[in-house]
Amino acid sequence: MAKPGIATELIVASVFISVLALASPIFVMQVLNRYVSQGVDSTLVTLTVGVLVAIALELAFRQARLHLAQRVSADSDEGMSADGYKILTRSKLGSLEQVAPDSRREIINGINNVEQAFNASNICAVLDVPFALFFVFVLYLLEPAIALVVLAFLAIVFLGGLWGAASTAKKNSDLTRASGASSALIGTAVREAETVRAFNAGTFLRSAWGEHSSLVHGLRRLVGMRQGLVQSLTQSANAILSVVVIVIAGILVVQGELDVGSMIGINILAARALQPISRFSQLGTSFTKANQSLAMFEEFSRMPLEKESGSTLTDYAGGLELRDLAFSYPGSKDPLFESLDLDIKPGNVLVVTGNNGMGKTTFAKVLLGLLEPTRGQILADGLDIQQAASEWWRKQIIYLPQEPSLLNATIAENLLVNCPETGEEALQHAVDAAGLRRFVDESENGLETPVVDNGWRLSEGIRRRMALARGLISGGKLVLFDEPIESFDAEGIATVHAILSEMAKQGKTIIVMSHDPKIVKGQHTVLDINTKPTPKITLIPAAGQARVASEPETQVLESNK
Repeated sequence: MAKPGIATELIVASVFISVLALASPIFVMQVLNRYVSQGVDSTLVTLTVGVLVAIALELAFRQARLHLAQRVSADSDEGMSADGYKILTRSKLGSLEQVAPDSRREIINGINNVEQAFNASNICAVLDVPFALFFVFVLYLLEPAIALVVLAFLAIVFLGGLWGAASTAKKNSDLTRASGASSALIGTAVREAETVRAFNAGTFLRSAWGEHSSLVHGLRRLVGMRQGLVQSLTQSANAILSVVVIVIAGILVVQGELDVGSMIGINILAARALQPISRFSQLGTSFTKANQSLAMFEEFSRMPLEKESGSTLTDYAGGLELRDLAFSYPGSKDPLFESLDLDIKPGNVLVVTGNNGMGKTTFAKVLLGLLEPTRGQILADGLDIQQAASEWWRKQIIYLPQEPSLLNATIAENLLVNCPETGEEALQHAVDAAGLRRFVDESENGLETPVVDNGWRLSEGIRRRMALARGLISGGKLVLFDEPIESFDAEGIATVHAILSEMAKQGKTIIVMSHDPKIVKGQHTVLDINTKPTPKITLIPAAGQARVASEPETQVLESNK
């Protein structure tokens, strides 16, 4: 009913289909009562032509209705699919990570359940249900007693279908969850094939797969048995109804209250009345799964999204100010850091150091705007990044994550994904600067070589070089490197240091996350995130004499020139 015009046309088509469906029983009645008794061939020809025309018209209306029904759901199906992927790619990272990856996959895959349940054929089947009463009404005009019997059978089959759907609802929900666990095991076996073999994890995984497989197959068998039971009962109801109708009609014929032609026609009408109810009763499981998938999707769709619009700066100089910044993960007792005040002037260098798991990567994600701080503000040249357009802000940053992954796209598309408008010269410069030239030249199709498995088939060094080139493409004023020399060989480490040196000369603001506080030479500031809850700030002058910042309020970093 969201499209009243199409809905009206569907209902009108259903009316014509139901009326034209009367042609077959009327044809049978007329042939038996008129032609057989009188033997006039012209009567038979006229009746035959008439019923064939009616059948052809009914077919035409059914096809027209099917095309209309496709138009009803097409936009919704495509829109739901697009919305689901939009949520996956635009929802706030902190909220998205509260949903397990396999649950996200099941939610998106559940869209298929909705599309299958509300396809054109099933929509037409639902539209036929109320018109079953039309055939009951025609039966009532012919013989009220038989009409009441047919009505009782309709109610029994309809309620049986509802029972079947209700009885499998919980099992379908359990099956969805079990399928998600199986999907996770398959993903592990596919993605981590080397680990599975190197550490003899196959036995463990096969045991877990056996348990989940047994559970999944058991649930599927149970759901299948319930569906089969409903289908068998429906078929038996059709057969019993035919027997009952023939018995009652036969008695009426013997008593002279009904003729043979009417008896056969009534039997056809009874079967036609039960047909849409039988079809609808078998759709119960599909609609139940669709409703469950819709409920999961609607909950998923309430996830907060990153802003598409927001404030921007015409010329961001690279300054970054942290005011009373704090962050803690949901459910965590202690914050990773809090009460952090820091004013990073353009061109300054900051090293964020700490042991593994102390929050260096999380701190980088907070600065990038991927995670929202629990308290406080991050100001980029005075602009609160919470009010800034997310896409604009991330284009201002040359970002190298600790564990980079890539897209299943070409090398060029991966490098240009954040700045697709970048020219060929800048692209080639980034390739050379990141030390990626040899790999590109040795690849079969150069920059057009496709990356598969999100880059996990590549060596870690090549993957990090590609991520480094991807970050350099943005040309931003703020550099954010998370463990930049990790997994690099001597040549790769030299490349990173050369890039950092060059960017320092260009006056870019540099923030490096590293467990090694000596990764940066010359004047810089060290933020020790090991110190909880408020990190310790140490100013490292060019001469190498360190002093700990004593002011409890905002610390201003001296120029790195």
